[in-house]
Amino acid sequence: MTKKMTFPDGFLWGGATAANQCEGAFDADGRGLANVDVVPIGEDRLSIITGRRKMFDFEDGYFYPAKESIDMYHRYKEDIALFGEMGFKTYRLSIAWSRIFPNGDDSLMVGDRIIVTTLIQNVTKIYDLLER
Repeated sequence: MTKKMTFPDGFLWGGATAANQCEGAFDADGRGLANVDVVPIGEDRLSIITGRRKMFDFEDGYFYPAKESIDMYHRYKEDIALFGEMGFKTYRLSIAWSRIFPNGDDSLMVGDRIIVTTLIQNVTKIYDLLER
């Protein structure tokens, strides 16, 4: 006989996103360029990630997935609504450091649109910072 496993009462079932994988909008609303933005797909990827090859801006001939990603920056309302439809009670999101401090030494500038949307959907937020 197989014993049925269940989640304990109060278990926080939820979802998570990473800024560099979902945010997109690399140049929207004053966001600064991050090193993850200029990491292309292709044969030079590893040498750029490890610093053997320096890339400080976008170069012709490369595809940069972080430029658009899944564009959650512009589609966050629909994306978070899907979390609510799935019954998620938590949402762990990372926020690109270059969106908070676009020049690296700015005053705090984080927008609250994602936070307000998660409140509307009654989703608990867990934050981290992508420091790349």
